Amino acid sequence: MEKIGLVLEGGGIRGAYTAGAVKWLNDNNITFDYGVGISSGSVYLALYWQGETKIAYDLATKYSIAPDIVGLKALFKEGHFVAYNHLFNDVLKKEAHMTIQPLLDQKANIEVGCYVLDEGKTVYYGIDEMDDSMHVLLGSCALPIASAIVNYRGKKLLDGGITKMIPIERALEQGCTKTLIITTKPKDYVRKPASKIVEFLMRIIYHKYPQIAKDYHVRHLNYYHQVEIINQQVEQGKALHILPSQNIKVSRYKGDVEKTKALYELGYNDMEARREEILKFLQK
Repeated sequence: MEKIGLVLEGGGIRGAYTAGAVKWLNDNNITFDYGVGISSGSVYLALYWQGETKIAYDLATKYSIAPDIVGLKALFKEGHFVAYNHLFNDVLKKEAHMTIQPLLDQKANIEVGCYVLDEGKTVYYGIDEMDDSMHVLLGSCALPIASAIVNYRGKKLLDGGITKMIPIERALEQGCTKTLIITTKPKDYVRKPASKIVEFLMRIIYHKYPQIAKDYHVRHLNYYHQVEIINQQVEQGKALHILPSQNIKVSRYKGDVEKTKALYELGYNDMEARREEILKFLQK
């Protein structure tokens, strides 16, 4: 029996591409048996699963680049370069009225990856382990060094992308026979090893949790291992990989309205350009 999964990479501001891509899925009434997301991909997964395209668009093109969310204002506001508490609690929940209650009601078959400092590994949380505080989504997005640790049910959470940037392995572990994978970096993207200063800061800031520094040291190797698995799955006809067809230059932290809108539109248009291929692949 076939089980078709949706796999979403993170990428911070680059997640605007994902937002555009899943808008196309919503517009074409395409659903999946299972979904898994990491970092910003976890938020867009939750929004896609409940058809909240407006919030996803605003997050991609407005909220994610707001000066009180990323930058010096955020640093003064929360003591970190990225003000995720403000983004989730004040903006997404209060202003945009985002909720995951519909996902809880339908018992959505989705998972979100968070790095659990206490355990030194990425752990996947299903909908039964989430609540409307959205702390799991917040934890999945919480970049090391740049944001605060998220405390949830006795665990200390950070960005699941520390070890699992593209959670293809989890989808396979969950029995997916086909996967549609959406990633946020162009084909020629090169992931470099972490800089010495970043590795030093990881060891200092998280000195009580030495495994995270070890994991960050080999992060680029894990990334290429995940890409290799994806390529193998594509070659075997078991996966379809959607990634940016153009290199619109935004980073995890830096972008502007024009570029994020362009990236969002690129995500949508790349899906439309591969319409027949996608529909044929997803047939059961």
